[in-house]
Amino acid sequence: MNTVTLSETTLTIEPQGLDKMWSFTKRLEIPLAHVRGATWDPGANHGSKGLRGPGLGLPGKWSGTYTQGGDKHFWNVSNAPDTVVIELVDEHFTRLYLTAPDPRQLVDHINAAVDS
Repeated sequence: MNTVTLSETTLTIEPQGLDKMWSFTKRLEIPLAHVRGATWDPGANHGSKGLRGPGLGLPGKWSGTYTQGGDKHFWNVSNAPDTVVIELVDEHFTRLYLTAPDPRQLVDHINAAVDS
């Protein structure tokens, strides 16, 4: 699970519990100017994730950095139906795949912050 916080200028993602260790990530801070938008995608985990490293990859649990087609993606997904995908530009990661307790509300908040 992740804690996602929005300020006027920053999107902050903090993996919770053991996810910090498995993802090798304590916190991601992304300027809102680098966030293109977010979508709720319950089927995101069904496709290939690419090469893992570092991180954890088990059936139903993906956490860490995955590289596919030259792009790096951050995954911290524990429950597929609650997956939020955040598109980024000019960042280390091109996409963030996250589990969120209320994915539709999170997507709406991120997109509203990006549009303002």
